[in-house]
Amino acid sequence: MSLNLRAEVLLKTLIERYIADGQPVGSRTLARQAGLELSPATVRNIMADLEELGLVSSPHTSAGRVPTELGYRVFVDTLLKVRPLDSSEVRKLKGELMTPQDTEHLIGSASQIMSKISKLAGIVMVPRRDEKAAFRHIDFIGLSGQRILVILVTDDGSVHNRIISADRKYSPSELEQAANYFNDAYAGISLGKVKRMLLNEIQQAGEDMQRIVHLAVHMARQAIDGEREETEDLVVSGESNLMEIPDLGDIHKLRKLFDAFNTKRDLLHLLDQSMRAGGVKIFIGSEAGYEVLEDCSVVTAPYSADGEVVGTLGVIGPTRMAYEHVIPVVDITARLLSAALSLQGSESGHLETPRQ
Repeated sequence: MSLNLRAEVLLKTLIERYIADGQPVGSRTLARQAGLELSPATVRNIMADLEELGLVSSPHTSAGRVPTELGYRVFVDTLLKVRPLDSSEVRKLKGELMTPQDTEHLIGSASQIMSKISKLAGIVMVPRRDEKAAFRHIDFIGLSGQRILVILVTDDGSVHNRIISADRKYSPSELEQAANYFNDAYAGISLGKVKRMLLNEIQQAGEDMQRIVHLAVHMARQAIDGEREETEDLVVSGESNLMEIPDLGDIHKLRKLFDAFNTKRDLLHLLDQSMRAGGVKIFIGSEAGYEVLEDCSVVTAPYSADGEVVGTLGVIGPTRMAYEHVIPVVDITARLLSAALSLQGSESGHLETPRQ
């Protein structure tokens, strides 16, 4: 969208003023603060043009104007000047993320420190299971009914537990034989290769496959391919910060937003989109594609380990957020988390996976 210089200056001034105090901005205030030698009448004419373009709107209760979703988008894309973080904030980030700790604590630290610095909600997608980790050991334990607990251990000491359903109830000896077969056949092989080998076995083996081998292959396949619980895939910190923001003060909207934090499905889908897109990405209001986020903005960035993108992190707040501050918080957190995970990986040989 092409705007002349005066319109750009006025739109930028209006949005910055509105972000600062949350009140509709009148033409006289704009004329005074924009630094342009324009009469209030000229300012009103320009604002009328901006309103016609859908960049600002006039609330019924005020003669002043507020930015629209489109106005925020133009502001973020073309008018915003991101300011560097204070040195004290950078020190906080480094202090939290560059201290030796396992992946689970790193993810929690990243979410918490983003929340503290931005005073909004911090979210971090847990890294996808590292398929380069080598398989060490598997156990099958019978539970009530036809359920089986599968305990998978990788060579970094991570333990992954999953309950699967079998076609019938198996005896302890059958489960032990299946585990022994699997441990003998696959110990020391990366999880990624194990998955491919299992798929190949299932596709090539017909009815002639030994019953115990068939049991071992299918149960291990379910365990390795199984989706983790959604509550374990996303770490959220600082939700209570959003309760202090007048823009999100509607109790019904807050309840829906907190439900989204609890179920996490929509947020995970959004972060997954961001991970594929690469770089800092900003979703303003309805751009996120979810009704529950229509009054929010989400700033995200992917993070990596050893040069490979493994997850996404971000900050959720109102559309009236301090973008010039939140963007570098998210960007630097992603860079520091990537550095910490890569350092951790170089020391252990691969990315450690949080325990399931």
